This record gives sequence, structure tokens and C-alpha cells, in this order.
Amino acid sequence: MNQVKGQVVLITGASSGMGKAFTKALLNQGAVVYAVARRIDAMADLASLGAHTLKMDITKQQDIDDTIQHIEKHSHGVDILVNCAGFGLYGAMEDTSLADARYQFEVNLFGMAYLTQQVLPFMRHKNKGRIINISSMGGKIYTPMGSWYHASKHAVEGWSDCLRLELAPFNIDVVVIEPGAIATEFAAVMVKPLLERSGSGAYSKIANAVADATHESVEKGNLSDVQVVVDMFMQAIQANTPKTRYVGGKYAKLMIFVRKWFGDRIFDKMVMSIVK
Repeated sequence: MNQVKGQVVLITGASSGMGKAFTKALLNQGAVVYAVARRIDAMADLASLGAHTLKMDITKQQDIDDTIQHIEKHSHGVDILVNCAGFGLYGAMEDTSLADARYQFEVNLFGMAYLTQQVLPFMRHKNKGRIINISSMGGKIYTPMGSWYHASKHAVEGWSDCLRLELAPFNIDVVVIEPGAIATEFAAVMVKPLLERSGSGAYSKIANAVADATHESVEKGNLSDVQVVVDMFMQAIQANTPKTRYVGGKYAKLMIFVRKWFGDRIFDKMVMSIVK
């Protein structure tokens, strides 16, 4: 049964990667999709398919307020919120300025939280809704050079769990999706700043090893196609009673399993063997 036909969906980070793929899948199912991102020109293809594209910076509360007002003016409100905007900040913890670290949290957590606050009154009023938060296997595991990224995604996990309990009485579902290594812009965006921060200092050996391992994964095609995540996403969208979490994509289930059942020391050795 199609659960999204005619539903108003707001999806962030829609200019590329998973966000763009999710938008196309939702349009194919007949949803009314508001696709938002900073790069509105990069969403021209989505507009041609019928999406309502809006420029919105997830770190700017005024942008978020304007977006919600626009949706409420032209539609009845948001039925389904998809928090997909995010990026990976990499570099040694010591080499990363707190300003950069705060920005990582502004994008990956606080912007998402403020947006969620703005859509909740409508969902509570109609006693129905669904919020899908795109986390990462990085919310359950960790890798060197990724302290601030992993911290933000661990925060998304805990935040989502609390939100799920708080919203259950209002019949609002909260779902977390934890992709593994997916063929998106993530790797390309991550490596250059990583090397700028830590490629020539005290942490240069491990920083370059992480960069080399990332390049190798991309070159060898050791990444899952984004369709793997789209399939999980559509399961979460269409289910009458969705699971609290969906995990999939290259390395995700394996790495989460090893961390959970074999402990930190074994996991440390496994991760470091990849980047040595």
C-alpha cells in the first residue's frame, strides 16, 4: 500500500547524494515534496520532476522559518520530515578549531533539531507524522580523524531515541537510518580538509593513511550504490509500523556487529589495520 501518495514531505540536503535520490523516489510514489538545500541550482532536475525546490541553509534559523511558512501557506503542513542534510568533518581532534567543530554540530544536529521543532506542532495537532533522521554507521562506531563527525552522529542517535519516546503518545514515528560506505560526495568532501588540517603535522602519518584508504575505496568501487539506502528509506516510509533503525550499505552491519559483540580493543585493531 502506498503510504506517501499525496503526503507533504520536507527533505533537507536534497541537492546531491542520498537526499536527491530520496526525493526522486518520493516523487515516483506521488508525494508532494519540498526539497531544500543551499545549492538551489543543483536541484533544477528535481524541480523539472515536480519537486518544490527552496533554498535553505540548515544552520540559519530564519531560512528554516521562511521554509516552514512557505509550506504552511501553500500546503497544509509537513506530514513527513526527512533530515538528510549533513557532512563529515575530518582531521585530528587537536588540529580542528572549535569553530569548525561547532559548525559540524550546527549542520548535523542543531539545525536538524530546530527544523524538527518547527514541524512538530502541526504533526501533534493532527496526531500523526513521521520523522526520518539520516545518521550513519558512524553513529555507532568510530574511525581515526573523525572525532567531531562521529560525536555529531552519536548525538543524532541519542537525540532520536529520546525524541521517539516523547512523540510516541502523538502517533509520530521517529526512524533512524544508518548507511555504511555509500558512493556519494562524502569521500571527496572529506579528504581535502582532512589533509589541510592534519596532513603535515604531528598526525600526518595517520591522516595520510586515512586519506589513502578513502581514495582506494573509491577507486576500487568498494562503496555501495546509493540505491541500497533508497531501498531502506522507502521501507521506513511505507511501513505501517517502521523499525526504529535501518542499517545497510558497505561495512555497516559488519562494523557495528564487531564493535558491539567483540569490544573496543578488537574494533580498534580492525579499524587501524585498514588505515595502516
